[in-house]
Amino acid sequence: MNIHHLELFYHVARHGGISAAVRRMPYGIQQPAVSSKVLKLEEDLGVKLFQRQPFRLTEAGQELLAFIRPFFDNLDAVGIRLRKGAAPQLRIGAAELVLREHLPAVVQRVKREHPGVRLALRSGFQTEIELWLEEGVIDLAVMPRREKLPAHTRARSLLTLPLVLLVNRKSRVKAAADFWKRGAPAEPLIGLPATETISVLFQRGLQRLGVDWSVVIEASSMESVTHYVAGGHGVGVGVAVPGATMHPEVRMLPLENVERLELMAMWRGKPTALMQAVLDGMQSYAEEVRPDKGAGAAH
Repeated sequence: MNIHHLELFYHVARHGGISAAVRRMPYGIQQPAVSSKVLKLEEDLGVKLFQRQPFRLTEAGQELLAFIRPFFDNLDAVGIRLRKGAAPQLRIGAAELVLREHLPAVVQRVKREHPGVRLALRSGFQTEIELWLEEGVIDLAVMPRREKLPAHTRARSLLTLPLVLLVNRKSRVKAAADFWKRGAPAEPLIGLPATETISVLFQRGLQRLGVDWSVVIEASSMESVTHYVAGGHGVGVGVAVPGATMHPEVRMLPLENVERLELMAMWRGKPTALMQAVLDGMQSYAEEVRPDKGAGAAH
C-alpha cells in the first residue's frame, strides 16, 4: 500500500469526507488529487473503504483506519518530543555576498538568545532562492524585492541600496553618464543574469535614457563582476553594499536616475521564535549599516 494514499485516507476518514479533508489538510492539495489517490488505494485493496454520499466508512474502511490511526494521530507529538532534544535550526537562502559578509554579524546577535542555534545556508540566484522558499527547501530568504510578492509570502524591508557602475581604477572616466553621452557605450558590460533585480533596474534606467547597453560577460555573483572589472575586461553593474571590501583595482561611479534596490527578508507562514530573532537581528543590523549613516563600499 502507498503510504501517501494511506495518509489521505486517514484525513478523509477523520474529517468525514473528501471535501472536508481538503479544507483541513496540513498542506495544500486539490480535491481531484485526493479523490484519485484514495480511489487508487481502494483499487489496490480490492475493497470499498467508504460510501461517498452520505459519508460512512465500510467495514474494511473501519479496519484500515483502526490500523493506521495510532501512527498518524501521534506524528505531531513524536515530532515535538524529538525537537526538544535538538538545537533550533533555520534554513536561510541568500546571495553569497550576503551570507559571507553580513549574516555572520546577525548570527552573533542571535546566539545571545539561542546559543545552540544551527543554521543551514544556501546561496544562489534570486530565481533559485524564490523557488527554494516556495518549495519549502529554505525557511527564510534574503533577496531584492520583486514587483509582486509570491502568493502566501510575507516580507520585511531591510534597507535600500543605490546601484553603481564599477570601473577599473586606471579608467579616466569620472562619471557614469560619460559612458553614453556620445551615444551607445563602447565598453563591454559585465553583470548578473537579466532576471536578477540589479540587472532589471539598471536596464530600466538605461531605457529611460534611450541607451542600449547589453551585457557581454554574464557573471554568477557580484564578486565575479568585480574581479572581471579589476582584470580590465569591461564595466560592471553593481550595488553599493555597506561594509563590503572595495577591490584595490576597482572604482565606484554613482548611477543617477536609476531606482534603488530594496533588500527584503521573506518567509512563509508564522515565524518561529528563532526566525523572529533572526529577523529582528537583520533589522537592527541593517539600521546600523544603512548607506545614509556613512557606511558604504562597492563590491
